[in-house]
Amino acid sequence: MSALSATPTADPKATSSRLRWTLILACLGQFMVILDVSVVNVALPAIRHGLRFTEQDLQWVVNAYTVTFAGFLLLGGRAADLLGRRRVFVGGLVLFAVSSLAGGLAQSQSMLIVARAVQGLGGAVVAPASLSILTTTFTEPSERNRAVGIWGAMGGAGGAVGVLLGGVLTDLVGWRWILFINVPIGLAAAVLTTVYVAEGRASGATRSFDLAGALTATIGLSLLVLGIVRTDVTGWGDDSTIALLGVGVALLAVFVAIEGRFAKAPLMPLRIYASRTLSAANVVVLFVGAASFGMWFFVSLYLQEVLGYSPIKAGLAFLPMTLCIVAGSVIASRSVLRIGAKPMLIAGMLALTVGLLLFTRIAVNGDYVSNMMIPSLLVAIGIPLSFVPSTICAVQGVAASEAGLASGLVNTSRLVGGALGLAILAAIATARTNSELGHSAAGTHALHVALTGGFQVAFAVAAGLAFAGALVAAFGMPQVVARKRHVQAHEPAAPVESAV
Repeated sequence: MSALSATPTADPKATSSRLRWTLILACLGQFMVILDVSVVNVALPAIRHGLRFTEQDLQWVVNAYTVTFAGFLLLGGRAADLLGRRRVFVGGLVLFAVSSLAGGLAQSQSMLIVARAVQGLGGAVVAPASLSILTTTFTEPSERNRAVGIWGAMGGAGGAVGVLLGGVLTDLVGWRWILFINVPIGLAAAVLTTVYVAEGRASGATRSFDLAGALTATIGLSLLVLGIVRTDVTGWGDDSTIALLGVGVALLAVFVAIEGRFAKAPLMPLRIYASRTLSAANVVVLFVGAASFGMWFFVSLYLQEVLGYSPIKAGLAFLPMTLCIVAGSVIASRSVLRIGAKPMLIAGMLALTVGLLLFTRIAVNGDYVSNMMIPSLLVAIGIPLSFVPSTICAVQGVAASEAGLASGLVNTSRLVGGALGLAILAAIATARTNSELGHSAAGTHALHVALTGGFQVAFAVAAGLAFAGALVAAFGMPQVVARKRHVQAHEPAAPVESAV
């Protein structure tokens, strides 16, 4: 039983206070690291002008973070289980705060990208440790599902609040403050964690971190993303593009081989995918990331580069979406056990699909209500209805000794989907924009038309990715998840099928 769980001699008020602070701090850590995926989107034009980024290199301000985040999440989860969840969580918060300070002080493109990559490493430690802390602290099934649901809601809320906060800070005090703001929050959370969160680690586990697995996964994913984002310059058939993609795929294949045959304590034990529930949940989360990360990126650029919004106006344009995601996250976390994960997943992915399809109607002289608000609200409904039940399914019934692994997997799926999705959608949008510019007269209006055409194609492909996720939820997620919702609050957690 967790150190924070109630015992006959425990003070109920002290126990309740510690549980409450544990939930707050774990959710704050998750909120902060997910917020930093999207907070830079509204600030991208200001960052580009401030450090003279090219359009091609600009997305690395986002991808440097998401790639290292995704690549080291499993390692972060393993470290939390073996070294101590509180210790690793605090270390991740401090690393995140220090790298945020470095990014805010950056005077060159390379310094900012490196700082963002280190930020991603810090996030890769914080995110799985925070979920691992919750799943091992809240031992009563209904309370644990509620805590995990709230934690999952922070993912959607962080993405939504990020674009709003990014716009306000960029316009009022400059883009550097989107990074500086992490410093006091991260350090304060680290101090409070040492006071309120109990230490814990997996007992009797092999102290192996599978560094070879982490490196092959991260380098392979990075090369794959790099190969994709360079296609707007080199083309898909160029030798360098094929080489980057080939080496990236080969390294990912080596990663799978390491996990399956060679690692003493693999970051991603392939046996865990014997669980159909966990596997389907991770695939759905991958599609959520691929579809939604690109949406934040392209809507932010459309509002500023085409419609001419200031950063603060662009941020405020996301306010209805932000409020809807926060409300939807609360509703989803409270309703998933009553409604069932599968119906909620299908509804969420279909809402996300329809919202992205409506975004394809954006125009050069677009109207805010029809071109922005209506589709964004549908997307805002779809994200929490998809991510919250997916997160619960992904960690449901996992043994405490592998809580970090399960949380690392679901975060990895989302971030890998986001990194690859953004790279693919950006390459497609840029190709369409360049094609239209090549067939039109020079001028600001022609540029806006070309940019809008590229964004429209990207939204259409993103809608296809979201619909693929809906199909996985409908035909891949076992119906048994929904049937068990009435008894989970009264029964002890059981292992997820044959996963553990």
